[in-house]
Amino acid sequence: MLLRHTPKEIKERKVLAVNPAKTCQPIGAMYAGLGIHGCLPHSHGSQGCCAYHRSTLTRHYREPIMAATSSFTEGASVFGGQANLLQALLTIFTTYKPDMVAVHTTCLSETIGDDVNQIVKKAYKDGTIPEGKYVVHTATPSYVGSHVTGFSNMVKSIALQMAEKTGKSNGKVNIVPGFVEPSDMAEMKRIAEMLGIETILFPDTSGIVNGPLTGKFNMYPKGGTSIDELKSTGDSIASIGLGAWASSDAVKALDAQCKVPCQVQDLPIGLLATDRFVDALRTVAGVSVPDAVTRERGQLLDVISDMQPHLYGKKVAIAGDPDQLIPMVEFLVTIGMKPVHIVTGTPGKAFTKRIKEVTAKFGDDINVKGPSDLFYLHQLIKNEPVDLLICNTYGKYIARDEDIPFVRHGFPILDRVGHSYFPSVGYSGGLQFLIKILGALMDRTDRDAPEERFELVE
Repeated sequence: MLLRHTPKEIKERKVLAVNPAKTCQPIGAMYAGLGIHGCLPHSHGSQGCCAYHRSTLTRHYREPIMAATSSFTEGASVFGGQANLLQALLTIFTTYKPDMVAVHTTCLSETIGDDVNQIVKKAYKDGTIPEGKYVVHTATPSYVGSHVTGFSNMVKSIALQMAEKTGKSNGKVNIVPGFVEPSDMAEMKRIAEMLGIETILFPDTSGIVNGPLTGKFNMYPKGGTSIDELKSTGDSIASIGLGAWASSDAVKALDAQCKVPCQVQDLPIGLLATDRFVDALRTVAGVSVPDAVTRERGQLLDVISDMQPHLYGKKVAIAGDPDQLIPMVEFLVTIGMKPVHIVTGTPGKAFTKRIKEVTAKFGDDINVKGPSDLFYLHQLIKNEPVDLLICNTYGKYIARDEDIPFVRHGFPILDRVGHSYFPSVGYSGGLQFLIKILGALMDRTDRDAPEERFELVE
């Protein structure tokens, strides 16, 4: 087995990551670009980079991911990629006819120092970019940050390069959803609609990477944030960024450039974080919370109360993105579980502080580290076993080696389906997430129960 020889003894590793709990920046930038209607993401680098990023997203969503590349060869690596990008833009607009191209860099183009801003300006000046079409660009070197960083950089660039302020309010609330599933984005919109609030959610991959099979290929599906909506974000009454790592830069940029008041909230995963999201929407829009929302909250509370015997005191190991982990750990604490090992691969000093605040009731009896990797998480579990592991697909090796119930959550999930169709955010998503946890724990109870304890009703 791949991780069966992981040693129990923990040694400090400063320059080596084993099975890192992250992917690279361009993947996040590519995903953000897909959330704009009629947009074709473009990887300014070699074909191999673009192929890897597309295949990772394709395997996670089981949808064909469209993206273009500058196709660097040895020549571009020596002399720069300007000619490649200009030719690529000409080909893209002539052949594939997108409304927008979202250019992100790779390690190679960043290392040789391509000035993408200058190249795009030249493309506009020379008429390579047709009138009424747009090119946005951002820097996403893979050797720093993670896919979350790349998502943040691209969304910030989209906001800065597309938002316009006319001085006439559109009465809408901007929501930057963070690096989440398309099902989560759809759920955020549904909650806002239940409150009677008009929103501009950007980017929005719902309907794009979780669309129906119709038998007809459509390169630019109906979903996504429209260009008119992107321009209108500068006239919104407020912006809410969900997740400090993935969304705060974009809403703060809109505040600085267009004076749109902003706030940053945790992703609405679980009871308390969803409470804060609903309250933020209610406050900025000046509306009341309808009974339908309160009912969904009550249903989540009901299951938490009913199933306490199966949840209370259970130890959990968890790995993923910081924006996901903070509210997830808070939710686990809320339902009576004890998250004891928490690991992220994305850098950020505030992560440990926030986790310590959320788990303060347990004192110093919590292991939290970022950036780190799944090898370290495995070692922590060997030293202090847990009752449940929550992680992306790569956690399955740890779960098998240590015989731990396993719930898949995060990115990427390569061996299961449903994450792109069923949300984890909001009260309804929290209920589905809780049911997955309960299913894993109760399946283990049944599997291990002796004959005399094997009950029909749990």
